[in-house]
Parts: sequence; C-alpha cells; structure tokens
Amino acid sequence: MKPETKGAKTPMDAKPILSVNNLAVSFDTYQGEVQAVRGVSWHLGKGETIAIVGESGCGKTVSIQTVLRTNPKGVGRVKSGEILFDGENLLEKTAKEMRAYQGNRMSIIFQDPFTYLNPTMTVGDQIIENYRQHRKATRKEAEHRVLEIMQLINMPSPEKNMRRYPHQLSGGMRQRIMIAIAIICDPEILFADEPTTALDVTIQAQVIDLMNELKAKLNTAIVLITHDMGVVANMADRIYIMYAGKIVEHGSSDDIFKRSAHPYTKGLLGSVPRVDRKTDEDLYSIRGAPPDLIAPPPGCAFAARCRYAMNICVRTEPESLHLGDSGHFSACWLNHPAFTRDARGERGMEVHHG
Repeated sequence: MKPETKGAKTPMDAKPILSVNNLAVSFDTYQGEVQAVRGVSWHLGKGETIAIVGESGCGKTVSIQTVLRTNPKGVGRVKSGEILFDGENLLEKTAKEMRAYQGNRMSIIFQDPFTYLNPTMTVGDQIIENYRQHRKATRKEAEHRVLEIMQLINMPSPEKNMRRYPHQLSGGMRQRIMIAIAIICDPEILFADEPTTALDVTIQAQVIDLMNELKAKLNTAIVLITHDMGVVANMADRIYIMYAGKIVEHGSSDDIFKRSAHPYTKGLLGSVPRVDRKTDEDLYSIRGAPPDLIAPPPGCAFAARCRYAMNICVRTEPESLHLGDSGHFSACWLNHPAFTRDARGERGMEVHHG
C-alpha cells in the first residue's frame, strides 16, 4: 500500500479538466476558526460524473462554492491549495475574470429551486437572462435557444411554460428550469448540489434520468454533491466520501459499493433501505455527532463514532492508502499493513509500527 500521489490520472481522461489540490477553507467566527475544508483533493475528467458524498456540515458544499468562487465576499478564506481548470488556477482569477467561467464554462444546479428562482420574472425570462449575459444574442435568438433547451429537458408545452412564473410550476418542473438555466450555455462542468432532495421519489428518478441523458448528449462532466447513496449509485463513475472537512475514501462506484473500506462509508451504505433487507431488520445508525471543526481531533475525525476505533486512531491521523490495483484509497488505520484481522472490533487495540 502507498499514499495517493498528487495528480493521479482519471480513468476517463489522462488529463483532468478540473483538479482540486490540497484545498483548505476556514471561517473566522467569534468562537474561533472553523476549519470547514481541510486539505481536500479531487479531480474530474471530461464527460465524467463524480460524486462528493457526506452528511450535512462535512464541507462538500463549501468546497464547491470555493471552486465556483461564489462564497459571499469576506466570508471564508482559502488557506491553501489550488483549483486548476484546464491548467489555470481559478484562485488567482479576479472576480471579473471569473465571470467568464461562472454560469458559462461551469454551472450549478441548486438544491431548492424555489429559493433561487426570481418570483417576479417568468421562468423563460430567467433562462434568457443567463444566456444573454454570456452570449451576444438578440432577444429573438435567445428565445429560440430557450425553446431548444426546454425541449431538450423534456419540458411539456415549452412555449406555454416559459411564460409562467415559478409558483405556477410543480417542484419537478421548477427543478427542470434550474437545469435549463445551468445548461443553456453548454458548460463543460455541471455542479449539482443535492438536486433531488426536495422532490418525491418518482420525480427524483425523472431528474436523475434527465441528468444522465443530458450527460450522454452534451458530454458534460458532472460533480454531484449529495448525502443520498441511492442517487450516487445511479449516476457516479467515481465517488469521494467526505467527513469532517476531509476525503476519507474514494474510488470507482464498484469500489465504494462492493469493496468499501472505511467504517464511515460502511455506515452510510448500511443506513440505506434495500429491497433485499429483512423487514424486521433495523437500518444501521451511525452513533454520535461529527467533531467540532473549531478544534478538530488530532487523530482520525471519525474515531469517536467508530466501532473499530483503536488507540492509534485517537492519537494519529491515518494517511490515505492505496488499496489494490484500482484507484481506490481509504484513510483508515484498519487498512494499514500493521493492522491484523484479529484486532478487528477490539476497542483500544494498539497498532505497532515496524
């Protein structure tokens, strides 16, 4: 086993279109420094879908907002790292230079469309506004483009619905409008921040199918931010599991679902309802709460909640170790060569090096 090397190749493309390297983001509060993102690295290939998965507060949305540079001015600071888009560091761009990327080469679908759509404008005008900000187009040309996009997202009665206001549309249709706004300029990367959370199961399935269909037609790379492993299973090529501001495991979809190695990942998978689960069998629940990121623990951040925690887990942070021949990595002492299977499950068991 060996630590992950910086700049590892994507399985889909030898040169990633987007690379986030050792990103650290903090927020200064009256209580102290909140270390929201602590040395996160991930990469995305052209036409690939990756998922960043974790519970609320783990730092996944903050890391994406930092990539897009959409954090409110004066809120949060980047302590270290680089964000490379086609080899250019976005952290070195001015706000004016970033406008060429935001909503154009990179777009985002937000979690709650009703919050982000303007209630005083028709949905058609809102899509047109985004298009004309980035393209030199007449009103008539923009309207023609909107109708094309409405048809692409399978919006029923596109001409009629583009003249409606957000409150006149169902939740699923509003989410389709958010997707239309995001893809109107043919972005190379589409970020989807919990795109199905506020929808019922049937509409969730329709949105997932739509995003997969758009990816196939447009060859757009997708970064999916979610806590729902069911959504991930239907979309992601590779998965990054995030906990307490760090990536604790990542690998292909098969690696994570069939060969998960980190106890936190196993807990997430165990909490998902399954049709083959016995009716009287309880879903797994991860006990406790995430650590305080004003004063993160010196060892593994998950140790206090882990059924396999050992003394070394509390004292020393594990490095990310390469598992097997694939691009599967896990930051857990259980995967260390010095760990023996006999020690599994015995709290307090010491791991000796050498």
